[in-house]
Amino acid sequence: MTTSTHGERDAWTWVLAVLGLGNVANAAWMLASPGGWFTGLPAAVPDFGPLNEHFVRDIGSAFLTLGVALLWAAFVPRWRVPLVAPVTLFYLLHALAHVFDTTRGLVGAEHWAIDLPGVYLPALIMTAVLWIVARPHHQTR
Repeated sequence: MTTSTHGERDAWTWVLAVLGLGNVANAAWMLASPGGWFTGLPAAVPDFGPLNEHFVRDIGSAFLTLGVALLWAAFVPRWRVPLVAPVTLFYLLHALAHVFDTTRGLVGAEHWAIDLPGVYLPALIMTAVLWIVARPHHQTR
C-alpha cells in the first residue's frame, strides 16, 4: 500500500478510516450510555470494578480523540506517523495495564482470552500499522 502525493485515496485511507470509525463508535457508546457500555461490551468490564459513569465518559473522550486522530491520518497522509504514533502508544499502554492487572490477580486468568480481541489484538494491529506507515517509502512529504 502506497501513499499518493496527489490527494488520491490509497488503501491506508480506508484502513485508517475503518479503525478511526471503530474508535468513534466505541466512544459514542461510552459517552451516550456509560452503563450500557459497561454491562453490554462483551469484555467482562465489571470484573475490574464497579461502574463509574464519569470514568467511562472520561475514557470515552480518549477513544473519541483516538478516532479523530485516525480519521485525520486517513485523509492527510503526511500526518499519518505523528497521529498514528500516540494512538499506538495508548493501545500499547492499555494492553500493558491489562497484563499487569491480570498477572497480579485483579481479574481471573480467563481475561487473557477475554481481553485478546479488544485489548491485545488492537495493540498489535496498531503497532503493525505504525511500523508500516512509518517506513520511508510509505510517507508523503
